[in-house]
Amino acid sequence: MGMKITFLGTNGWYDSDTGNTPSILIDTKDHYIVLDAGFGIADLNTYLVEDKPLFLFLSHFHLDHTCGLHTLGKLKVKELTIFGQKTLKKYLKILINHPFTATFDELGYKVNLVELAPGKHELPFEVFCLPLQHVDPAMGYRFTLEGKTITYCSDTSICPNDLELSRDVDLLIHECAFLPGHSTAWGHTNPEGAAGMAKEAKVKKMILTHLGADHYNTMEMRKIAETTAQTIFPETLVAYDGLTLEI
Repeated sequence: MGMKITFLGTNGWYDSDTGNTPSILIDTKDHYIVLDAGFGIADLNTYLVEDKPLFLFLSHFHLDHTCGLHTLGKLKVKELTIFGQKTLKKYLKILINHPFTATFDELGYKVNLVELAPGKHELPFEVFCLPLQHVDPAMGYRFTLEGKTITYCSDTSICPNDLELSRDVDLLIHECAFLPGHSTAWGHTNPEGAAGMAKEAKVKKMILTHLGADHYNTMEMRKIAETTAQTIFPETLVAYDGLTLEI
């Protein structure tokens, strides 16, 4: 049995009938790894059935990726380690504090905050991170886990670091906030852009998530994104809340 990946939240920007804001769980033999903390993370307890270390990686600090931190008080864990870019401690000290929410010290378990510079890091597993192209600083991550490589890039437009993180990976989890043909300077991706990059990077499989809640307001719209991407890169799936797969 390989690693299990569960999409807890797949919407970008806000929660809607199509899903919650972004959070993804990677369940490995020795660790739980969570990618981003949108409101999807509120369901995390359901999946934490073993006593394993819990690590949370934040791509950036926009509220759709951090609003779920407000629900950390319901987690039944002994310890949580949160990783992010060099301003992690500065911004979480503001956000996870009164009058907005309970502080980390009030959660009932230990929380560690670890800031990562761009580059390779030897944690309990190997992580390579690089800045992405977004209106505010965002970080992409490439994980080496149990002999497999998984890259997570959200939020970003297609850029050189996006490509670098994605080269030859077993699984690319990539944002797709925009509809086919749509783009702005804000720093997001449409399905054909992500598919073209995945093809160039020789990715084995790609899953699109962070579907903009304003654009993808029905599940049928997500199917359009999937079909569009598959014409360029056939090994593409579009995620939905509750999707689980093994790698």
